[in-house]
Amino acid sequence: MAPVVDARLVRTGLIGAGIGPSLSPALHEREARALGLSYRYTRFDLDELGAAPADVGAVLARARADGLRGVNVTHPVKQHVLPHLDALSTDAAAIGAVNTVVFDGGRAVGHNTDWSGFAAALEAGLPGAAHGDVALLGAGGAGAAAAHALLTGGARVVHVLDVDHDRAHTLAARLAATFGAGRATAVAIDAVGDVLTRADGLVHATPTGMAEHPGLPVPPAVLHPRLWVAEIVYRPLHTELLRVASGVGARTLDGGLMAVHQAADALHLFTGRHPDTARMRRHLAELVADTAPTTEPTTEPREDPRAG
Repeated sequence: MAPVVDARLVRTGLIGAGIGPSLSPALHEREARALGLSYRYTRFDLDELGAAPADVGAVLARARADGLRGVNVTHPVKQHVLPHLDALSTDAAAIGAVNTVVFDGGRAVGHNTDWSGFAAALEAGLPGAAHGDVALLGAGGAGAAAAHALLTGGARVVHVLDVDHDRAHTLAARLAATFGAGRATAVAIDAVGDVLTRADGLVHATPTGMAEHPGLPVPPAVLHPRLWVAEIVYRPLHTELLRVASGVGARTLDGGLMAVHQAADALHLFTGRHPDTARMRRHLAELVADTAPTTEPTTEPREDPRAG
């Protein structure tokens, strides 16, 4: 006898490596229940499957064949997945990375909700903040999405800094090609103090500050009260960088709002419903408080920004 399938069940999931501790399943499923949906979010962990990042096409095909509505995609396959998609949203194509795939009829369509999630978080968490010159520390996938959001939102110029200067240069060139010459520059990491002296804001998109990567990504002396500071890390919500920045009088934004808004945007793509982001923010705070620190990627479905 064939198994009974609940036609009302919305099935989604997450593809990535080392995603066992991810909060995405609980965050999605809690909000879906609040919306009155029957919803299941499944992990496809490459480590557990014995699969390499290059095998993401086969994992994606499996999820599609299993009848999932779509999947989130995280480290280390946000770029590896691109050749296996039938179409990209305009923003995903510009960023060059995908974190959400929707199975639309016979097509697999890639989206990037990291950038929209960061844009919404910045608007909600730092209203009225000046976006003239912004320093971006970390040129991986999360940094690229944040830079796209900043320049889309009207920032004059984004100064990209990374320990890998070639990576910073590549991202700055990509941003300039999309938004225009002079809108993005690559800056040597040892010049961070000079950049922050004239910057309106700092976006931090590296793993420094996570439980397994403690510390500050910049010297405390370069932080000042005219600066706003936005984190990508959300576990913990209150990083050392935010503590020190707040201590000198800078406005701060933790990574939780981005995590919530990117998840809400993905949930909307999967279901057509409009999640309650305030409720999801409460859910996330509870989930973070209830879980021990881990070495998972900075957020889901975002990856270690240095892995790009």
